Amino acid sequence: MQVIIVGGGIAGLSAALSLHQIGIACRVYESVPRLAPIGHGINLQPNAVRELTALGLGDKLASVGILTAELAFYNKHGQLIWTEPRGKAAGYRWPQISISRGKLHEVLLAAIDERLGLRALATGHHLAGLEQRGDKVVARFTDPAGKPVGEAEGDLLIGADGIHSAVRKHFYPGELAVFDGYLHYRGVVDADPYLTGRSMAVVGHRTHRAIVYPIAPLPNGKVLINWLAYTKIPSGAPPLEAWDTVADRALAVDRFKGWSYPWLEIQGLFARTERVLQLPNVDRDPIPRWSFSRVTLIGDAAHPMQPVGAQAGSQAVVDGRVLAASLLATADPVEALVRYQDQRIAAMNDMIIRNRNLGLEAVLQMAEERAPEGFGQISDVLTQDELESTALSFKKAAGLDVETVNGRRSYVELQGAS
Repeated sequence: MQVIIVGGGIAGLSAALSLHQIGIACRVYESVPRLAPIGHGINLQPNAVRELTALGLGDKLASVGILTAELAFYNKHGQLIWTEPRGKAAGYRWPQISISRGKLHEVLLAAIDERLGLRALATGHHLAGLEQRGDKVVARFTDPAGKPVGEAEGDLLIGADGIHSAVRKHFYPGELAVFDGYLHYRGVVDADPYLTGRSMAVVGHRTHRAIVYPIAPLPNGKVLINWLAYTKIPSGAPPLEAWDTVADRALAVDRFKGWSYPWLEIQGLFARTERVLQLPNVDRDPIPRWSFSRVTLIGDAAHPMQPVGAQAGSQAVVDGRVLAASLLATADPVEALVRYQDQRIAAMNDMIIRNRNLGLEAVLQMAEERAPEGFGQISDVLTQDELESTALSFKKAAGLDVETVNGRRSYVELQGAS
């Protein structure tokens, strides 16, 4: 069997490694001419880390990231609403790893080169069209200038090409991204460790919030901090489909004026960030189907969601693992793609909607609505049951609760790796 994977991001590369692990040949086609490391951060949750560990990558990822120990929610006044342990500190058998996307990509690419060979990744190949011919799929590609660069034929095609997926567009033409009128600023900056030194902090409320977490230790005792700031979109912001354009740093700093707390000066972080990027807050509506005979979708191509609860990248990894397990368990590849879809689609469509409603971060909005001027004690505003049930409900929906993650086997076991 030969599989075409469209998209060389986290979803595509991890899926390629999973297919190789079960003995299925594949090649990854990526639009950009060169995969350059991007320094912004991502959180790999224990459900994804256990699968990456089953690919033989867990120790390497842990060595270049931060093993997150705590998740803490604060109101806009810097008052603590809720805190909980994360990763092994919460009882998982695997850590939560906060890591630079660039470092994650480097680890995945190194494994691709070592296990599949240099020819397994073709850059500068944008999907221009696809068609299914009997028991084959044919994909046509163009270079970044739009010039045809050939075709590829395979037994299956996996669309792992992100929120602006060309594969998804083939089956859902005319579908538009859903934009909520808000913008994300983001950046990375060196700073002193804060709180536990391995804490992820979310501050603010639905329409004005910041997310900060360290993604790498630095030799001078400092850490590299990734931050994301969510606010009403200002005039002069990028068009809806624009992605990662350079922002006016002064605008980001001004919108978070006064966000300086004893435990961290958030506004100061923004002000010291050399390069600030901006992107519109978009996702897409849930769709009823991912698999179409010999073609399927994974990751953001299947379930693009707002960046709430640090789920998108982790769920993309899990998608590829479930897909590989389905192909291993089912002789008919078309049936396997349906099996994969049926295992994942309901939960991921639910996550899209939950993230629109703030998901795990809903406690921020509850505190803002009940005590906009702050509080003496959080128990005056939210009960312990409200705090605990909000957290647990989200984790169970995401397949991220301790019992689920620890209690099942990996979708494909480590001994299959090479």
